[in-house]
Amino acid sequence: MNSFVRIILPACFAVAAISATASAPAKAQSADTSFFLTSNGIGNGGNLGGLAGADNHCQTLAQAAGAGGKTWRAYLSTQAADGAPAVNARDRIGKGPWKNAKGAVVAKDVADLHGANGLTKQSALSEEGEVINGRGDTPNRHDVLTGSQPDGSAFAAGEDRTCKNWTSSTQGAAMVGHSDRIGLRDDDASKSWNSSHSSRGPDGGCSQADLKSTGGDGLLYCFAAN
Repeated sequence: MNSFVRIILPACFAVAAISATASAPAKAQSADTSFFLTSNGIGNGGNLGGLAGADNHCQTLAQAAGAGGKTWRAYLSTQAADGAPAVNARDRIGKGPWKNAKGAVVAKDVADLHGANGLTKQSALSEEGEVINGRGDTPNRHDVLTGSQPDGSAFAAGEDRTCKNWTSSTQGAAMVGHSDRIGLRDDDASKSWNSSHSSRGPDGGCSQADLKSTGGDGLLYCFAAN
């Protein structure tokens, strides 16, 4: 092989590789995605950096998935403390309707979301359009942090249901919902997407290990508020 061929062939392969990369199809993503269940948690148990840290996590994941052109909010409540009023999850997520990454409507509005919504294991998809492990899968990741009552409102001050308003990774407890709508019993709490049971565990209730011990991973529901 002469020197001309030796030089030209590698260059051709390089151009072909670049062309293939440039023409590769983008990740499938509905342009109007407005709801997702996070594919991962922040990783620090119930310490999310407060509501701002949780919202940022939603925004970051949405941006990476091609849906960052909206204002994303985590579905979380906080309890009244230190002179600050409670915050209701239902009041921070906009008016709807909300669609998952495949374009399916999971709720028409706030009332529908807290009524007969369309949330199931198959529709509570991640930002990448993937189904999240539920009861019967290994590992089970169906516990989703909400800190909320069934109607989306905050709990009264007193007994901690928000891991100290999302700042504790040790002591406290967080109310969680079941993203697959399945629990240990055939009752409303076990089937609740947003208010099933409180976290617990040997580290105090709010560590990452505690969240995993009951079938969670510190995951969040994220909604486009605009």
